[in-house]
Amino acid sequence: MVKHSARWLGLVTALLLIPVQLFAKEASTLVLVADTRKLTGIEAWWANLYNQGHLAFALATVVIVPVTGVILGSLADLVMSRLGIDLRKRALAEH
Repeated sequence: MVKHSARWLGLVTALLLIPVQLFAKEASTLVLVADTRKLTGIEAWWANLYNQGHLAFALATVVIVPVTGVILGSLADLVMSRLGIDLRKRALAEH
């Protein structure tokens, strides 16, 4: 049932977007920029990176998000081990 609903939703979306793409008048180009007037430090760097090029911003995001996840996961593991919770030698409760 869900599979059919997703197909119908995709079909309706396509049918609604096709006329817009075919018959719409040429619109002015939309420019997306971040407002950097009140930003400082890493926030200003991040916003300027976004403004300078979306490819560099995307690549930095792809690198920074997993690295941050590894750091936060390691810190959480360290805190849990200090509390006496050892997740490495966990026996399954279901067996």
